[in-house]
Amino acid sequence: MAEREKLIEVKDLQISFGKGRKKFVAVDHVNFDIYKGETFSLVGESGSGKTTIGRAITRINPTSAGEIYFKGKKINGKISKELDREVIKSCQMIFQDPYASLDPRMNVLQLIEEPIKVNHKDMSKSDVTARAKEMMELVGLAKRLEGSYPHELDGGRRQRIGIARALSLNPEFIVCDEPVSALDVSIQAQILNLLQDLQAERGLTYMFITHDMSVVKHISDDIAVMYLGQLIEKCPANEIFKNTIHPYSQALLSAIPIPNVHVKKERMILKGELTSPIDPKPCCRFAARCPYATEECMAKEPELREVKPNHFVACHYAEKFMK
Repeated sequence: MAEREKLIEVKDLQISFGKGRKKFVAVDHVNFDIYKGETFSLVGESGSGKTTIGRAITRINPTSAGEIYFKGKKINGKISKELDREVIKSCQMIFQDPYASLDPRMNVLQLIEEPIKVNHKDMSKSDVTARAKEMMELVGLAKRLEGSYPHELDGGRRQRIGIARALSLNPEFIVCDEPVSALDVSIQAQILNLLQDLQAERGLTYMFITHDMSVVKHISDDIAVMYLGQLIEKCPANEIFKNTIHPYSQALLSAIPIPNVHVKKERMILKGELTSPIDPKPCCRFAARCPYATEECMAKEPELREVKPNHFVACHYAEKFMK
């Protein structure tokens, strides 16, 4: 088996907003690697810091501490203009709300031409248009839609425009930020299939952000679960569905519906209040909602540790929940 090649490395990443007692910790000491040609999924509730990490990798958000590497080069903080341009072209993002991320005054062709014009100023107008039309065909947008505007299209077609815009710069890495959460279930399947086909054809690497475990089940190579800015479980995709260890991960999995009326599934309902991410105390962030929490959980923060080969969990009692 060929050795996996690291494309993205995130080391001890911290992102916070504000200062002092009003310091909001969005991402707290996060570490992970993303391998070339694979899909790494970040799963968790809204507000857990998933999108903030994605925006930091694509240099939309600044970082407070830690390091982000792309192909061995540090890309967060102050970098050269040449490297900045390389990151912009190589690391793209597909946004959650396709309507909000598209200029309503531009038609489909103009929307796809825009990033090409901005990043390839030496290209002729005819070459830019030809490239945009090629991207439309690649993502399955009919030629007759060239003059259409975002408000005239359904959610699936709008998201295809977002994908075409991201692909227009020929990136190696794409952050897919909840790309199907705003779409109908039937359209979700179409977009997921499109993303997988494009990955196979072009050797793309994805970081897939979602709150829905069922969405990432069949497309991920590795999955990491986030809770209030921290990674609490990280392992290969097939492992987390067979041997879920962290109680929060168990709760997320229990929320996946089973399409069979004859099978009764026990849902794990979380109670209690969310721990405040403003100036957090040194304890388990999930303790206030965890049905198994003890005094140790309330007083000491668990480390993300390897409890099985390539399976990392941040829980004092991880061994207790192992199958």
